Amino acid sequence: MTADEVLLAVDSCRGGLDRSEVDRRVAVFGPNAIRSHHASALSVLGRQLNSPLLWLLFAAAAISAFVGEGLDAMIIAVILAASVALGFVNEFRAERAAQALHSGIRHVVTAVRDGVPVSVEVTHLVPGDVIHLEMGSVVPADVRLLSTVELECDESILTGEPEPAVKSVEPAVTGAPLAELASCAFMGTVVRSGSAEAVVVSTGRSTRFGEIAAGLGEQQPRTDFQRGLGRFSVLLAKVGGVLSVAILAGNVALGRPLIDAVLFSLAIAVGITPQLLPAVVSMSLATGSRRLAERKVLVKRLVCIEDLGDMDVLFTDKTGTLTDGHISFDRAMDATGEPNDDVLALGLVCNEATVTEGVAVGGNSLDVALWETPAAESASIGDFRRRAVAPFDHDRRCVSVLVDHGEKRLIITKGAPEAVLQRCASVDDTARDVLDIQFSAGLRVVAVATRPAAGASEVHASDEHDLELLGFLVFLDLPKESAAASIARLAELGIGLKVVTGDNPRVAATMCTSIGIEVHNTLTGPELDALDDDQLQAAVGDTTVFARVSPAQKARVVEAQRSAGSAVAFLGDGVNDALAIHHADVGISVDSATDVAKDAADIILLERDLGVVADGVEEGRRIFANTIKYVLMGTSSNFGNMFSVTVAAAFLPFLPMLPFQILLNNLLYDTSQLAIPTDHVDAEQLTRPSHWDIAFIRRFMFRFGPISSLYDFATFAVMLWVFHAAAPLFRAGWFVESLATQCLIVFVIRTRRIPFFRSRPSRPLLISVLAVVAIGIAIPESPLGSPLGFSSLPLGFFAVLVGFVIAYLASIEVAKYFFYRAHETRADRPLRRGRAHRVHRRAARFSHGGTLGST
Repeated sequence: MTADEVLLAVDSCRGGLDRSEVDRRVAVFGPNAIRSHHASALSVLGRQLNSPLLWLLFAAAAISAFVGEGLDAMIIAVILAASVALGFVNEFRAERAAQALHSGIRHVVTAVRDGVPVSVEVTHLVPGDVIHLEMGSVVPADVRLLSTVELECDESILTGEPEPAVKSVEPAVTGAPLAELASCAFMGTVVRSGSAEAVVVSTGRSTRFGEIAAGLGEQQPRTDFQRGLGRFSVLLAKVGGVLSVAILAGNVALGRPLIDAVLFSLAIAVGITPQLLPAVVSMSLATGSRRLAERKVLVKRLVCIEDLGDMDVLFTDKTGTLTDGHISFDRAMDATGEPNDDVLALGLVCNEATVTEGVAVGGNSLDVALWETPAAESASIGDFRRRAVAPFDHDRRCVSVLVDHGEKRLIITKGAPEAVLQRCASVDDTARDVLDIQFSAGLRVVAVATRPAAGASEVHASDEHDLELLGFLVFLDLPKESAAASIARLAELGIGLKVVTGDNPRVAATMCTSIGIEVHNTLTGPELDALDDDQLQAAVGDTTVFARVSPAQKARVVEAQRSAGSAVAFLGDGVNDALAIHHADVGISVDSATDVAKDAADIILLERDLGVVADGVEEGRRIFANTIKYVLMGTSSNFGNMFSVTVAAAFLPFLPMLPFQILLNNLLYDTSQLAIPTDHVDAEQLTRPSHWDIAFIRRFMFRFGPISSLYDFATFAVMLWVFHAAAPLFRAGWFVESLATQCLIVFVIRTRRIPFFRSRPSRPLLISVLAVVAIGIAIPESPLGSPLGFSSLPLGFFAVLVGFVIAYLASIEVAKYFFYRAHETRADRPLRRGRAHRVHRRAARFSHGGTLGST
């Protein structure tokens, strides 16, 4: 169909839809969304209840009640319900935080409504909307193109093809495959170059991208972090399964009641399962997002925090990040280096800034700087009359205007010195020497050249030849005072900094050296084009500065660095940065950036400073470190206690602890660990990305678990042979000892340093652990003790308890010292994100806060 036929088919026009028609179509088609980010209490509760062990225990408790042990069954049910409620409340709170975070992010597009271009949220688009697309934009729906200007789209998210697809308004052949539909652009693809006007034909899940994303499901793809959690859970499930089967078989062989044996073995399995691990992770991410917001870092999705901590290479432009960002005009000079006001006048005429009453109100920073200089007020530009313009683009790196000056008609060209000099008929060595001096001083330079154009009525890129060089415009962009300290801090975090700029390579290298960046190698755009993908991948590791690069070349450099095995972040603020931001593992922009750049980014900095990026990296790594603390807790004392009870059950004439006592112990322990996300992290744990190493965790479990069991066995011996304890007293003593040791051990395991003296826990963690231990000690002495199957403990027991706790913590500290000398966690290469990860990441912008309609 032709473009006009499509407009007729969707009952629209080039002037767009009116408001009433938009409202009607919203009711029919629903939001332009693929998934909902609404926090669902039922979904969270479902995840808490999605445990076969939990339901088996409930079923066994029900059978226990049926055969007459109603009190035991009721206590088990109450403890399990409390455990589920604890996990639900904390995880739902984190989900609500994620919802609030997501709801605060707006992705917008320019749409024509009532004949007027307006900014519209992408989820509010309907079929028939007429929209504008520009370089770096993510196409917000499936659209039919109405007009194009050199439009190319990156459709690799749909087709897997790395080469951009060239677009036009000409109808495609009926039945053509997606890759050949040149007259259409598709949701989720990226405008690589050019611009277009288009009409929306499909939205939400009716789009090609929507079908793919919906096919992957609502659930986000598992990250490296989540995969590690899964492997850890499987490891404990296997250990728990072995222990449970052994206990069940042993108790049946000893002739104990089957229902008691089943309940006891299931309680052991539940006790070793890290039930609150999802809640701890969710709370850590939610806490991290709040901390980052306080540090002026906004994340669009909580999982971005993990990606931020994982990065090891950061690409950034120099303007505003490494420099103070305020570009000022310094001087104009002719080709011999002498001051020349005529060159300034030509620069003001050949200028794309938006000027109102002599004041620049918009445009690129160099053009605006020319208008802001006091010398502009006296510049002789009144005799010039512009006839046509060939706008700046990143391939030519220059702009040309056709002007009348008195009786003459001229072409004036202004741009990067290399590009302008290449278009000149001749350039003497004096001009090149002048230019070299400016570059060596780290100054930004723009060249100006002209030629006669008698009889011309238009100007195109092909007219930029046989020019005469008239001179240079010199600009200042001073290094930021905080840049050197921020760069040193990133280096301490193990992050390599690379500069990607449209500026001259010598200028960029000089500036980098002045602020402490060691420049190993420099690549320019033309040199980059001469390399194939394999050669670029080999070269990118030793290259610090990429200069005179186009938006497509920036994206190619990012892809090459990712292919080399790095987790890559890209910090940019311009339209020309959007494509590279999309291709990075972590896209970063600033609050003052262009809308296209902010729309593409995963993370927004409220302050343009590399120190803020370092804050974000530290927070991502802090979350991982604190989660690992919970994991190591579960694989040491918790595992040790469950192993102890397995052994004791085979030799004691009674169960060492009743099923509901085990569950109560586990509930109290989990409660004490909920403050782990607030804990401090030692500086050395932040110096590099950390990754899951199940072999390391397994070694940790089998090294430290038996130490816990030794003190459990010592407690058994004291209770049986010193206090001559019957079952209720024995259970009370071991309940208190096991809870105290497995809670207090966090103070040793949380750090590789000497606890308290060289590394102190956070106050919330300290208070929660001590409070839970106090509650555990109080329970046998309280009125609840007897109904829970405990008896009051003698005073002598508490003296033994203090001695055992001190000895146990000292033993773990010694074992920790030798363990970490012999074993280090493996520094794996960062995870390579696959296509599913990129589809889900792109789909996040098409997420709606409510329920989805019929789209």
